[in-house]
Amino acid sequence: MKYYIIAGEASGDLHGSNLIKALKEQDTSAQIRCWGGDLMRSAGGELAKHYKDMAFMGFLEVIKNIPTIFKNIRFCKEDIQRFNPDLVVFIDFSGFNLRIAKWAKSQGFSTNYYISPQIWASREDRIKKIKRDIDHMYVILPFEKDFYEKKHGYPVDFVGHPLIDAIANTSIQDEAVFRRNNNLDSNKPIIALLPGSRKQEVQKMLSIMLSVQKKYSEYQFVIAGAPSLSDEFYATFKEGNTVGFVSNQTYALLTYAHAALVTSGTATLETALFNVPQVVCYKGNWISYQIAKRIITLDYISLVNLIMDKEVVKELIQDDLTTTNLRNELTKILDGPERERILKDYTLLKQKLGGQGASQKAAQLLIKNA
Repeated sequence: MKYYIIAGEASGDLHGSNLIKALKEQDTSAQIRCWGGDLMRSAGGELAKHYKDMAFMGFLEVIKNIPTIFKNIRFCKEDIQRFNPDLVVFIDFSGFNLRIAKWAKSQGFSTNYYISPQIWASREDRIKKIKRDIDHMYVILPFEKDFYEKKHGYPVDFVGHPLIDAIANTSIQDEAVFRRNNNLDSNKPIIALLPGSRKQEVQKMLSIMLSVQKKYSEYQFVIAGAPSLSDEFYATFKEGNTVGFVSNQTYALLTYAHAALVTSGTATLETALFNVPQVVCYKGNWISYQIAKRIITLDYISLVNLIMDKEVVKELIQDDLTTTNLRNELTKILDGPERERILKDYTLLKQKLGGQGASQKAAQLLIKNA
């Protein structure tokens, strides 16, 4: 069969790559064209557009890039028509994907959503579009099944979280080799800094994360460089600092990290799955934040806390994200009872997420429902 898959950022590229591998295992004649990144291309997808050309963060950034966004929408529709797939698969990236879904459904294509838009967090009325335009939904968070089926009467399939697969499938080098290859101190415990994957958020987050470094000279701070950004981009943050840097090696970094400062997003769950106590950070454009605060109805912003429905990890948001607060919270998780409590809660979190096999289950259902 022919599959057209659309992912719009680094996390979608990761999960899309594992989905492509699973589809090719179960459908040996699969032809796959995709929007994504290097991982999806390496897995065997023919890349139509790279996510680096589409990652706009925040309301103002989206508005400034409206011409590019509409150009991408036009190209996507034309490309789908040319490829003429048996089914279209959307991975997260809801602002773009729900627009394409409406059109694809009207053209008679089978529409499938893997990794649901977070309508349980904001703009819940998008359920109307999903019911109208999406033939099949495959969700990855345990509470999403009840949200869709019990609250909105829309049947979905829970397949488990693909991060568990991604982590299990990652080969990690020996710690001594990892430290040596990345010029890291051979003895100091590591504090990982995960400032995000998009330029705007890294610019906002990394400076404040680094502001606490001088108080912890006995630790090695290490920046996790995102594959979507160049090493040169990070150079200005490293000037005058003893901070370490690794590029596209986040999982290896988390394997050997003692604690982490993490920008809100998928990385908070990744950090938890590696058993690394963390402080969750978020600071956005002031206007974008004010708008978001009025439409987001959740008690928490991190996936860890949302899944557990309680504060497992501390969230420092907007004005609360200060050097003093960040230093205080980091100190709590380096040693002592707060650290032990977090690690115990991580064990319960993993039980809620289920085991491996999300990519395989999603692929099986896509083939069955085509």
